[in-house]
Amino acid sequence: MLATFLIEIILLILTLARRRLSKVTILVSITLFMLAFFQLCEYFVCGGLGVDGALWSRLGFVAITTLPALGVHIIYEIAHRKNRWLIPGVYILMAGWIVLFGFTNKAFSSQACVSNYVIFGLQHYVGYFYSAYYYGILLFGIMLAIKFGEITKIKKQKEALYGMIVGYLVFLLPTAVANTISPATMAGIPSIMCGFAVLFALLLFAYILPRTTRLRK
Repeated sequence: MLATFLIEIILLILTLARRRLSKVTILVSITLFMLAFFQLCEYFVCGGLGVDGALWSRLGFVAITTLPALGVHIIYEIAHRKNRWLIPGVYILMAGWIVLFGFTNKAFSSQACVSNYVIFGLQHYVGYFYSAYYYGILLFGIMLAIKFGEITKIKKQKEALYGMIVGYLVFLLPTAVANTISPATMAGIPSIMCGFAVLFALLLFAYILPRTTRLRK
């Protein structure tokens, strides 16, 4: 968890140091920060820095809840689409979940530390709706990237959009395989998924940014 945290923080620092500020740069930087912060929350989920595990769980879920909305926004910015009425919609959904996780006691049932990942216990009804939100927007982002990639004639845009699809798949597919092989890992989906998401972070830094932003002089 700490190694993944350090990788993502280093990528964030290099992004801000090397890339000119643009909407894509800012959105990617926020994404890298949220991925790194989630890893920190995992590390302290049993308590740390004077904060108990329950609060770290809340903060961790707040962090990962932002990722689907940020992904959709990044895809729109890469494609330079003007019709963006969907972006406020996904951010409103995101804000609703953040309020639930951050400011109420109705979402979590427990959290536990195990050797390879962290189990976050959500109330059953919360877990079902949250999965629908999370996977629904991720799949929606993939569909948008495919659609915009087919429309655009700009090579770098097309490559970046298809790169976003690959980025989503590199942490969705391994998680699905892990859950299929060992259904017991279902309880650790957020932790396992964000472990694989370091590959997405690397792809954002090494493939998406060079095709969508400029280096600082």
